[in-house]
Amino acid sequence: MVEKIYLAGGCFWCTEAIFLRIIGIEKINSGYIGGNIPNPTYNEVCAGNTGHAEAVEITFNSSVISLLQLLEIFWSIHDPTTLNKQGADKGTQYRSAIFYTTEEQYKIALNSLDQFARIIWSDPIVTEILPASEFYPAEKYHQNYFDNNPDQYYCQIVINPKLKKARQQFTHLMKKLA
Repeated sequence: MVEKIYLAGGCFWCTEAIFLRIIGIEKINSGYIGGNIPNPTYNEVCAGNTGHAEAVEITFNSSVISLLQLLEIFWSIHDPTTLNKQGADKGTQYRSAIFYTTEEQYKIALNSLDQFARIIWSDPIVTEILPASEFYPAEKYHQNYFDNNPDQYYCQIVINPKLKKARQQFTHLMKKLA
């Protein structure tokens, strides 16, 4: 069964790079969700005036990987205890959020909060769990950013360590390299 979920865990480049490598993921789009203006641009979102979060739209096959497994990864690859901040990235566009598309996803997200987030992190969780609103794909150059720009400084310093951690922690859920 194919489902969609929207996850905001700071910079969408990081989140996308990890989830692209997970089994059962059929498609990922980086983009913006949760804001109050239609068709925002990257510059508008970065200015912090649109209310959007940088997020990834994940289309996944739930017969291959469960939403609970995806959320275990989500809780592990970013810090859900810092309000509007991930690493050096600051602003509401970098907030932690789960945007669900069904009531069942909502229940699973709440369950994952207790099952994983509160066990992994000792500080209070600030992640929002909200119904999905309109998602706007980011500009083309943001899609598959890490794979298209592996030598870029941000990719080397920020994304590579997160990817390495995810590979070690979730080896059993990683796609086999071709």
